[in-house]
Amino acid sequence: MGIKKKRRVAIRIDMTPMVDIAFLLLIFYMATTQFKPPEARAVDLPESHSQIELPAKDVINITVTKHDSIYVDYVQIVTVLVEGRDVETTARIVRMCDKFNVAQEINMARAKVFHALVVVKADQGASFGVMQDVMKQMQENNLSRFLIITDNEMESEET
Repeated sequence: MGIKKKRRVAIRIDMTPMVDIAFLLLIFYMATTQFKPPEARAVDLPESHSQIELPAKDVINITVTKHDSIYVDYVQIVTVLVEGRDVETTARIVRMCDKFNVAQEINMARAKVFHALVVVKADQGASFGVMQDVMKQMQENNLSRFLIITDNEMESEET
């Protein structure tokens, strides 16, 4: 008796729907990802050995450029009207100030962004007197808790 082999039916899988889903997911993640917001002004930070991770939100940046310009910037939640509905979104507020009213600008920002961490980014070419005046203004207005941001020395040597 001869045994007859059954003929296999070829299975064909259509990959088109899977490719469509992959591209839809890619577009979704690209559209909803929040990237680091750009700085108000680019500064060349001094180097140090410290490594502290900054939180992603609730940060008030005080930027001192090499031309001794001072900027206070922060991200706050604002409500906008879109197609008849109120929608909450984030807005980056950048305010230029001088060494005499920097503390008032920080207090205004802290009133809008509660429990915010104050971060000072000073260019290494900025004059010492401006930084001294900024810190004196902050001290006189009871803003004694802040961080000074620097570049990591090890990362600079590698590049």
